[in-house]
Amino acid sequence: MKIALSRRRCLQAASVAVAGCALPTLAAADSGRFTARLVAPTQRLTAGEHVLADNNGRRTILYLPPSYDASKAAPFFLMLHGASGNGDRTLTQQRAAADEHGVILLCASSRSGTWDAIRGDFTHDFEALDGYLRQAFDRCNIDPQRVAVGGFSDGASYGISLGLINGDFFTHVIAHSPGFIIADNWHGKPKVFISHGKQDEVLPFDRCGAVINARLQQAGYKPRFDTFDGGHTASPELRSAALAWMKA
Repeated sequence: MKIALSRRRCLQAASVAVAGCALPTLAAADSGRFTARLVAPTQRLTAGEHVLADNNGRRTILYLPPSYDASKAAPFFLMLHGASGNGDRTLTQQRAAADEHGVILLCASSRSGTWDAIRGDFTHDFEALDGYLRQAFDRCNIDPQRVAVGGFSDGASYGISLGLINGDFFTHVIAHSPGFIIADNWHGKPKVFISHGKQDEVLPFDRCGAVINARLQQAGYKPRFDTFDGGHTASPELRSAALAWMKA
């Protein structure tokens, strides 16, 4: 399966500072493949925020909603921020939906302004995420039928790529306003949720979200594609709808 989108080539070809349509790129067969797997947790955490890493203020936070009960398996979502974001901002934006639906959040921070493979390869950020997943899995009772990855903007592009590459592990992918898919070495067939604003001026709807949706359909996926009149955003309502979809 050789379906991929390259933001670097889009930007080089565009005459304005927005992403354009995508060209295929290739990745090594093992590129972006996580080694972390669910295990019986050896620790029991209480509800609230638990900092897994703090790199000069760029924190990675494991968040357990108020309803979390260590004796019961809960849905899990690795949520990745957009360009210039961080784990704290992600948690602020995603907390209400997580509380509403009882979802464990892992809100990671990239080393710098965006994720490694957005501009290069799966390297330092990817390796850190693999470690954060191991820590989370050792601390939380997670439902193996509801293990999601995704994000917003650059985080959505990075998250949907990781979700497809690791689709034999992640059960769900949630991408709010994605721009592209990084690699073509897909495994498994996770369920996919995409949202995109029709007036998005950062990652245009017809060249990004619509293209991703069509290519997934061509590859045999059946994504849920929520479109809306608006720009480059993920509203609280959309964030809640995505988690409700994951739990259904």
